[in-house]
Formats: sequence, structure tokens, C-alpha cells
Amino acid sequence: MSEKEKWVFIVNPTSGGGYGAEILPELERRIEAKDFTAKIIQSEYHGHASEIAALFLHKGYTHFIAVGGDGTMNEVAKPLIGNSNVTLGLIPAGTGNDFIQILGFPNRFSEEHWDLFFQQASRSMDVGMVNGRPFLNGMGLGFDAQVAAENYVEPGELAKGSGKSKYIWHILKTLLFYREKKVSIRSGESRIDTDCFINTIAIGRRFAGSFFLTPEAIANDGLLDVCMIKKLNLPQRIKILTMVPKGSHVSDPKVNYYQTEKLEVRFEQKVPYHVDGELYFDTIFNVEVIPSAVNIIFNPEGNHYFEHKEK
Repeated sequence: MSEKEKWVFIVNPTSGGGYGAEILPELERRIEAKDFTAKIIQSEYHGHASEIAALFLHKGYTHFIAVGGDGTMNEVAKPLIGNSNVTLGLIPAGTGNDFIQILGFPNRFSEEHWDLFFQQASRSMDVGMVNGRPFLNGMGLGFDAQVAAENYVEPGELAKGSGKSKYIWHILKTLLFYREKKVSIRSGESRIDTDCFINTIAIGRRFAGSFFLTPEAIANDGLLDVCMIKKLNLPQRIKILTMVPKGSHVSDPKVNYYQTEKLEVRFEQKVPYHVDGELYFDTIFNVEVIPSAVNIIFNPEGNHYFEHKEK
């Protein structure tokens, strides 16, 4: 560790069903063993992690480490986007932990992963933006966003639903009764008017713990990966969803998979959409990529989603 380095660990204690709080003694032990300047701050409410990161950025801190899930990571990153003088990192403590796959680390650290993390191998990484909201892993419209909306207490409010069994019920219910909505998609000079079952726009590859909706995404290629699945009947829905965990759905004729720097998605009425796991509602979606937007610690020995050589 350099003497000029100042680290802040921003912990979501409720992430992973309380795992964020459970990992605190281990984190404190690791910091003490490394003997470097570091603060541990626990977030207390939605958006608090962004406020903490902004405060410590103003104080001149150099390393900002989220301890939590995808939502915590998104919050910590927000004030740092476009700042090449700081380093971002994640110690996974969430439930789904989709984002950590980009970095080549597992869902939970073992001894070797703690050591690799503190070696600070880093890469510049792209960030997506939708209507002014950043996403580090991806955003989704359609079936998966509707499932997320069913799990919120009230539409448009970020209040979590009640448990895994309830979530599975909403998946089954939405699979049976979801009705695709008319959508217009503009990318470059092309325009598509269609009924879309799923439209995922991503920097990363994995969603909902095991669904590789954008299996060809590279996190530092300056492009968004788009997976648009057209209107499906029930047997087709079941078929596609069984293919997604392996990423083999991209070869299905109902799937349009491509890369772009920006696109506009327009619906006739407000629809739910998720951004790194958080739920919102809107009608028009202006989406673009910000290349090399953050410097982030990754595992060069793991199955990361970066090009092996920086451009």
C-alpha cells in the first residue's frame, strides 16, 4: 500500500440478509493486518452510500470499496464516474451478486481472493447511463422488470417485497400472464417497432443470479450489449428461459442480439425498468455508454469480462 492511499469501505449491513454486517469483523481484521489508512462506514438508508462516497471524495480519499450487493456498488460508484484519479472496488456481500462476475471474483471471498483484492490489479471500465441513472451491470425492460415490479410494495417506490418464495410465485405468475407492450427502438439509423418480451441492455453478462442474458458482453469495449427477445407464446417463453442460464438463447430466431453505443427505447405508457436491481418507471429511455468511466479492482486470474489488453 502506498502512503498516499486513503481507503474507505462503505458497508451495507443489511445486504445478503445481514451478511454485510457479519463480514465486518473479518474486514476489520484484514485492514489491521495490512496497516494502512482506512475508514469503515455503514450506510443507513437508500442513497446513503452515494452520500458517503461523495463526502470522502471531497476529503481526498483514493480508494472506494463497496461492501454489499449490486445496488450498494451502484450507489458508491455514482459520485466517482468520470474521475480517473480514484479506484473503485467491491467486496461481495449481496444475495444475487451479479456484478462481481464482471471482475472475476466469486460471490464470497476466500483467503486467496482477499489477497488478490489487495494486490489492486485494476482496469478502466465502461458505465451505462439511462435517463441520467448509471448502471454498472445492466438495465432491463419487459418480463424481468415486471417480475421486479410485482415484488415491490407499491409501484414506483423502492420498498422490497417479501421473500424468495413470493419472488418465485411472481416469476410463475408473470410467465403465464405477462403481455408484451408495443415498443419503438432506435439505434443509429435503424428503427424497430415490435412487441418485446425482454429487452436487456448491459455492460455485464449475468442477471438474477444465473441468467446470462448478454453472454458476449465485454466491460471495457466501449459498447452496450443489447438482448431483445421478441413476443413469445407460453411454450416459447419456457424454451427461451431454459436456454438463458447457458447463454445459448442468442442463436434463437426470436432473439435479436447486437452491440451499440446508444439507443432510444420508447413505450406508449409508463413501464417498469430495473437498473442494477433497483426499480423505476418511465416511458422513454435514452441509453448510452460512457467508455472507461471508472477504474476498478479486478481479478486478473479469474474469469473476468474484460479484454485482456487495454485499448
